[in-house]
Amino acid sequence: MNIVWYALWFIVAVSLLVTVHEFGHYWVARRFGFKILRFSVGFGKPLYKRIAGPDRTEYVIAALPLGGYVKMLDEREGPVEPHELSRSFTRKPPWQRIVVLLAGPAFNFAFAIVVLWGMAWAQGTDEIKPVVGEVTQSSVAARAGLRSGDEILAVNGNRVAGTSQVVFGLLDAMSSDGEVALAVRSEGGDTRVTTLAVPDAQERRKLTEAPELMKGLGFRFWEPFVPAQLGEVKAGGPADLAGLKSGDVILEIDGKTVSVRDVVPAIAARPGVPVLIHYRRGTIENNVRVTPAADTENGRPVGRIQVLVKGLAGVAYPDSMRIHTDLGPVGSLQYAAVQAWDMTALQARLVWRMLRGNVSFKNLSGPLSIAEFAGESATDGVASFLGFLVLISLSLGFLNLLPIPILDGGQIVFQLVEWLKGAPLSERAQMLGQQVGIALLVLLMGVAMFNDIVRQFH
Repeated sequence: MNIVWYALWFIVAVSLLVTVHEFGHYWVARRFGFKILRFSVGFGKPLYKRIAGPDRTEYVIAALPLGGYVKMLDEREGPVEPHELSRSFTRKPPWQRIVVLLAGPAFNFAFAIVVLWGMAWAQGTDEIKPVVGEVTQSSVAARAGLRSGDEILAVNGNRVAGTSQVVFGLLDAMSSDGEVALAVRSEGGDTRVTTLAVPDAQERRKLTEAPELMKGLGFRFWEPFVPAQLGEVKAGGPADLAGLKSGDVILEIDGKTVSVRDVVPAIAARPGVPVLIHYRRGTIENNVRVTPAADTENGRPVGRIQVLVKGLAGVAYPDSMRIHTDLGPVGSLQYAAVQAWDMTALQARLVWRMLRGNVSFKNLSGPLSIAEFAGESATDGVASFLGFLVLISLSLGFLNLLPIPILDGGQIVFQLVEWLKGAPLSERAQMLGQQVGIALLVLLMGVAMFNDIVRQFH
């Protein structure tokens, strides 16, 4: 059922955002008088086709909902009637072609801003205060003097409103020079600046992998305590053999009180080593010794007792930890524009640093991961799914501007060269560029798919 659910919302998200992107090309091209032959959402066999307008444009919904295109009159693809030559793509001024190519990504950015604007105007903004929870002994954070209860006020001089901004700031710093200054306020009200430093380049690169950042730095944000209740217990697994059952609440592991977030790392750290679990079943508490099975993750042994632990869905933070801001129409628009710019600029920096080897390629996500994110965000509600659409729309807009020949950015480069030299690139040069572009995309998609598959087994 999960697979069907994920696939459904993946198709909804991709179809919507591709339609927005292609409509940008279509709308601007129509304004400039380009002749549009086909507007297709999806590739392959048409499932629906309608012919309309004075140009007899075909509007198509195709079978494979993983893209789309706007086909314009182009004499490179076949003979064009003399009276329509002026409406051919190749006969329009280069600057108009560039604007048409820019319009697709621009509409993706505009879509994201409009959605953020509407959400902020309708419900304001909600952030969780970035208060430090547990700090791991001898970690980067501990050596820098970060303490439990500290509230982070600024990252490298930039004020932060919530935990997400702190995480983005830490990721930005660790993918760069590995040094970040945090302005913090202690529980007693005193303020100070503490500097987290990771001088080793390989260690910094490891921290850029999504699950490694906070764990590698050695601290996490404060969260409400949530009991660790067991969901499914795999038959024949270590937990089942020891007598644990679905619904049991784990209270302690080896004498240490644990919450829902502590169980997995505590067990993972003890492959093949017996652990003492203190648990509650109904009103009765008991102890049981479990020996985690030894598994392998990223080449390292990890412990597994083969259970599902119920997550944090629906857990509410106290009002003292929430920052709610109501915004009017102008303030909401300003907020949306700043958020869209910040996310896109960070994405650009991370892509550049990935090419330089400073950011792990494990961050690339393919269709499996995107489908999973789509399904999970849809399950969490309308606001979560809209937030997912914002992130994907910004990514789609940005990636299409990369100077890869098969993408809008690469085609823009071709038009700029023609504009500057006064003549189009040779067919051989364009064909070579297309082949290089396809090869690059296939390589990136291969890496992303590999990452997807690896994630499914972890």
